[in-house]
Amino acid sequence: MKQNEIKHMILDNKDCYAALCAHDTRFDGKFFVGVSSTGIYCRLICRAKLPKEENCTFFTSAAAAEAAGYRPCLKCRPELAPGYAPVDSAGFIARSAAQIMEENCPDDLNITELASMLSITERHLHRVFSSEYGVSPVQYMQTTKLFLAKSLLADTRLSITDVAQAAGFGSIRRFNDLFKNHYKLTPSDMRNMGSSAGEDSREICLKLGYRPPYSWDKLVSFLSARAIPGVESVEGNVYYRTVGLQKGDKLCKGWISVADRQEGNYLLVTLSCTLLPVLSQVLARVRRLFDVNCDPLKIFEKLEVMNEISPHLCEPGTRLPGCFDPYEMSVRAILGQQVTIKAARTLAMRFTREFGEKIDTPFSDLNYTFPDPGEICSLQGPVENYLGPLGITSARARSIFYLAEAIVSGSVVFTPTADPEGEMAKLLKLPGFGPWTVQYIGMRALNWLDAFPHTDYGVKKALPGMTPREILALSQEWKPWRSYATINLWNSLDKNHK
Repeated sequence: MKQNEIKHMILDNKDCYAALCAHDTRFDGKFFVGVSSTGIYCRLICRAKLPKEENCTFFTSAAAAEAAGYRPCLKCRPELAPGYAPVDSAGFIARSAAQIMEENCPDDLNITELASMLSITERHLHRVFSSEYGVSPVQYMQTTKLFLAKSLLADTRLSITDVAQAAGFGSIRRFNDLFKNHYKLTPSDMRNMGSSAGEDSREICLKLGYRPPYSWDKLVSFLSARAIPGVESVEGNVYYRTVGLQKGDKLCKGWISVADRQEGNYLLVTLSCTLLPVLSQVLARVRRLFDVNCDPLKIFEKLEVMNEISPHLCEPGTRLPGCFDPYEMSVRAILGQQVTIKAARTLAMRFTREFGEKIDTPFSDLNYTFPDPGEICSLQGPVENYLGPLGITSARARSIFYLAEAIVSGSVVFTPTADPEGEMAKLLKLPGFGPWTVQYIGMRALNWLDAFPHTDYGVKKALPGMTPREILALSQEWKPWRSYATINLWNSLDKNHK
């Protein structure tokens, strides 16, 4: 069964059942199976007893299965299934809406506001969303909230009141009623069946599932080499960072750590309890940073041709390092113009210590949050006077300021609703933003999967003997996954140095 058959396969019970029998991880999260004899729905990787084909109904989303009256399996936990990558199909608008809901599920975001954010009518939003997920946006939002609550009940020891608030339920009574109606269990019942993980009251531990293979070592090595001292660190193959996110008028500060659990195909995300009010934002950003929704085998099918240039140039499981904070990543890109990775790290560290906020964490090397763009916009007088003493050139100082100004004014946006190519075109007009910088920001901060910095030193080094024009021409056969091609090229340099 080919990967590109998935949209048709959803309507074909025989093909879906074949994938279920094989427990095919390629399609984990792309459809779910409801079993009429039990009233339960599962991921296709579930290891429970295989149901009879005549008892199976297949759904394009977990929300659709719940809308049909099925309860989630407590063994395979559908809330842990990975989602869709941004270019899996033509439903970009629907998936943008889903990302917004997932990141803002505790807030009272209504459908009118959601449609306005996407610059479409409510009617069109309902149409594209139902086509992609099989349910209305309201039903999807409800399932999103219930999934977050279910994860918190199963994997943490937070009080039920805290769980309800974190998942966006305005009242405990409504939370209890909805939970009982959907899952035939009370929140207390679910809590008693949980794993007792994260019993330290200062920490919250949750899981984010992914599709294997996952080249965690390469991804975390990439992040380690570029980590901003004081903000990020990698120890024992675990990624750590500070966090500062706004919730209304309040700035929530804390820390997170992310570790790979390859045996279960999930990332273990641990965060300080101070980040509970912004939990959904944190999880959404972690998904982007670690490319959790990637479909690695689909990408490898397209990029395997790279191995004709050099064996093992492209490897399955390669992930695209995203970012946690788009402004932070963009400043890092500006500071990295025509200097070494180490030099850019040093400049970013100085910038952070000068303008960031101090924070207390259990980790000696995590003690600052990265400054927000408003902090830079508020500087009085020429920005060079502030950044120059840090070793940042006047041109780059002005680029950092103009970027901050564009973000604060809203003329440049990094939200899930943003059109990456459109925002990249805007960035290109800002002083000091050349093609390399814009392509790098597109790849990592805008999650543009087809960015390609063809003039990059590392790209040219990985393809010796070719001019930038020839490299750009060669890259056309790697579309629409050229960001992944870039990462593979960079990774090949590390292999050659070993």
